[in-house]
Formats: sequence, structure tokens, C-alpha cells
Amino acid sequence: MSAITLSTLRAMKKRGEKFATLTAYDASFASILERAGIDVILVGDSLGMVVQGYSTTVPVTIDETIYHTRCVRQGSRNTLLMADMPFMSDATPELALANAARLMKEGGAQVVKLEGGRVIVDTVRLLSERGIPVCGHLGLLPQSINKLGSYRIQGRDEASAQRLLEEAKLLEQAGADLLLLECVPAALMKAVCVQSTVPVIGIGAGGDCDSQVLVLYDLLGITPGKRPRFSKNFLEDASSVEAAVAEYARQVKAGEFPAAEQIIA
Repeated sequence: MSAITLSTLRAMKKRGEKFATLTAYDASFASILERAGIDVILVGDSLGMVVQGYSTTVPVTIDETIYHTRCVRQGSRNTLLMADMPFMSDATPELALANAARLMKEGGAQVVKLEGGRVIVDTVRLLSERGIPVCGHLGLLPQSINKLGSYRIQGRDEASAQRLLEEAKLLEQAGADLLLLECVPAALMKAVCVQSTVPVIGIGAGGDCDSQVLVLYDLLGITPGKRPRFSKNFLEDASSVEAAVAEYARQVKAGEFPAAEQIIA
């Protein structure tokens, strides 16, 4: 397998080819994902919920994220590695620069992901100017759960949809290399993907985007509690974890996932 880079993803978008993204938090699973054809691994702050057992992602620290990112890098040498900037690790552009540098130097991350729209534009610009690739995360922002009150679909009304479209454009203009949209209506996702020249990743946002991402533990059906409607248990009909991940990758690249039952709006 050749190393996946941002240039690889941009070329795939230009050709109209989809790529597969999935979370991982350790070397063993990372190795499986790489063998199974996953193009981008996200060390998500979802680790706070599925690994550490918290009810939100808020408690995750930058040191914990660096640790898990380093573990994943040990298990996957050719997959593009993206890591979340945990809650308040990017509170100011200067703090974000310091923490993003640590994620790259100590953890081996190749892209950092930040939640927010207009409020993070200056941060994205600074990171981009200093050579740090950025993925901007719009729509449902799990780190803002205490403000939002619940994990619900964003961008349903015309005003909020227009605001999200504008913020996606602002992030790209500031230097974002990727965008990720979570839990927005499928029509809004399509509009963002059409206007964007950078690859767009979706989760719970329909199929009209360049990639899909799921939490690995949801894909394997081992997350405690109710599984998100937009996810799917791929292990149910697979002979192994690797086969389940490979089938996810195949379905994403073929445009078969998400199917109608996983599209929530």
C-alpha cells in the first residue's frame, strides 16, 4: 500500500473517487484498518466515550490524545493519520499552535481536526501558515454538548444552513485542507461538498460527500448503549474484524454506505 497523503485525497476528489475514514485508538486496530483499505484514520476525542467510559468527549486531554495518536502511528505507517484537538486545547490560536505541534511531533499526526466555524478561522489561518494541515469540523460539535444540550441534527432551518455554508467557505479560505460535517441534512452536505475544493468527510450527513467516517466501536457493534442511527454494525455479517472493516471501506468507496436507513435527514 502506498502512503496516503493530502495530495492523494485531493486527487481522489478531483476524479470523483470516495475514500474511507475510520477512528482508531491503538496500534492493533490501526494495523487492521490499514490492511483493510482504510485511507484515513482519525484518533477522535470519541476515545473519551468508547475507551475511557465518559458520557461526553469533554474530559479528554491533549496528553491522552498524543498518547493514543502515537499508538495508532505505530500500527499504521501508510494511512493518513488525523487527530482531534480536544476540548479547549485550541482555546486561542497560540495555544492551538503549540498543541497541534505536539500532536505532530510527539504523536505523529499528519492532520489536526478542530471543531467550530467562524470562531476558529484565525486559528486555522495561523496553523496553515505554519505548515500544519487542518480539518475543520462543522455541524454537530460534540465538544459543545453542554451548550447544545443534546446530540441533535444541525442546520435544519434556512438561516443556520446558510451560516454553515458560509463557515465552510471561510474555513477553506483560511487554509483548511479538509472539512468534516457531522449530523446535518443530506441536502446541506451536498451543497457544502459542491462548493468546496477540499475533500469533505461526512458522518450522519448523507452520502453526497467525498468520504464517510464512523467510530470504530459503532462499526463493530460494541459501543455500550444505543447505536447511532447513522451507523451500521458491519461485524454482524462478517467473519472477522478485518472483514467487517474491509466491507465498510468497500461500501463507502462504492457509494453504498450510507444507505437510506442510515440517512437521518
